Amino acid sequence: MSQASLDLGPFLHAISDPTRRRILQALREESEGATGKKTSLCASDIEQRVKLSQPTISHHMRILEKAGLVEVKKQGHWRRYRRNEKLISEMTRNLKKQI
Repeated sequence: MSQASLDLGPFLHAISDPTRRRILQALREESEGATGKKTSLCASDIEQRVKLSQPTISHHMRILEKAGLVEVKKQGHWRRYRRNEKLISEMTRNLKKQI
């Protein structure tokens, strides 16, 4: 693993905001749903779950995406989001090592 991927700065910035943590929680709850399949949410799904406007959701999703905490798949005009569990686990382990 490269040193750049171990940079906790973008990760910590992304999770420092309570709204972004609520978004990550909503994405986790969706992925842990009854179907057992990995699922994703579009921005409007996230809006309904966290009760915020579309521009606000878009702002936070850009930060989460830039930090690598969410994976994005484009489907036509839609963008589907899901958590990047591998990176979240890796960064959590790295944080534990550093503090």
